[in-house]
Amino acid sequence: MSNEKHALIIGAGLSGLALALALKQKGWQVTLYEQVKEHKGIGAGIVLAANAMKVLDKLGVGQEVRELGAAVRSARIRDWMGNLLVELPVAEQAKRYGTDSYLIHRADLQQAFLAKISTQELVLGKQFVSFSQEEERVHAAFADGSSTHGTILIGADGIHSCVRKSLFGEESMRYSGYTAIRGIATYQDPRYPLESGGGFEAWGRGIRFGFSHIGNNRIHWFAAINAPEGEREGPMGRKRETLRRLEGWYEPVRAVIEATEDAAILRHDIYDRTPLSRWSEGRATLVGDAAHPMLPNLGQGAGQGMEDALVLARCLAEDDTDSASALRMYEEKRKKRANAIVKGSRVMGAVTQWENPLAIAARHFLLKTIPARIQSKRLDWIVGHEV
Repeated sequence: MSNEKHALIIGAGLSGLALALALKQKGWQVTLYEQVKEHKGIGAGIVLAANAMKVLDKLGVGQEVRELGAAVRSARIRDWMGNLLVELPVAEQAKRYGTDSYLIHRADLQQAFLAKISTQELVLGKQFVSFSQEEERVHAAFADGSSTHGTILIGADGIHSCVRKSLFGEESMRYSGYTAIRGIATYQDPRYPLESGGGFEAWGRGIRFGFSHIGNNRIHWFAAINAPEGEREGPMGRKRETLRRLEGWYEPVRAVIEATEDAAILRHDIYDRTPLSRWSEGRATLVGDAAHPMLPNLGQGAGQGMEDALVLARCLAEDDTDSASALRMYEEKRKKRANAIVKGSRVMGAVTQWENPLAIAARHFLLKTIPARIQSKRLDWIVGHEV
């Protein structure tokens, strides 16, 4: 394949797939290199706020997401006993932003992207090892001894990015202080009916629980639990241990967990990284979690990777004679916003995971007394943004 306007994308997750579509729209050839040997339908639910939906519409997959997912129709925060703390005005937000937010299974979103990627554009079983640059092209080497070259190389290989390591060396990840337990369930308990498109979070002492519809009668739930980094799981098993930690919480919290198959429950310690001062070097750059891994508390991990994709493709189209200059332009356009969301998500996580009873009482008082409309407007700069 000619290296003229040919992008090598390392990683075929959501950010990499979004970037491939964005670049193809601008006339670029793309090849995605993914280390797994097959794309499996794994993962949990994902929120796509209005800013992400606007990107998806521009990439041509917004309608598929609306058909496969579920529009957010309610968003409530309660305490662990079920008392309402705040109900966000989601209908008003959707009108203000021009679109609903959606919830979808990550695997369904991935398939919507893959449907627009040809078999020649996706190479599986390719573990990236290193790269080198010349004046007009970049070379990538893989663990199987093969190599390739193109015009630019983009690391879309997630929080453990090998491209980031190649660019900027070893770094330590930052542990959030909590572990996340997540599951997908088909839930139809008549004792505790759930409205379509509904969802809530319940905040306790060092524990937060949330669930939401993600389409096709499926419920995505999560529990964020303060825990030492690398804590070993107890002998009771993941499901029983989660139920034990949520003993006494109001229903349908425990009922939703009970309805989940053990094999459908995931557990991961949650990390981010200290923001970088730059993402690019010559003809190589980073997108998504490779550039700015963030905690999930603002629901913006996927959305920010998609914003990266659109902006990067535009910069390459604007300066189509100097790819290195276009990558620097992309970085300058995106870095401030993405890094601010990394910081904001970490602050939000700290507040939601408080353990001090006095701090929790103050938190709940403020949630109940500050008008929901004012609380929602504080997120306008994130959710209302359009690239």
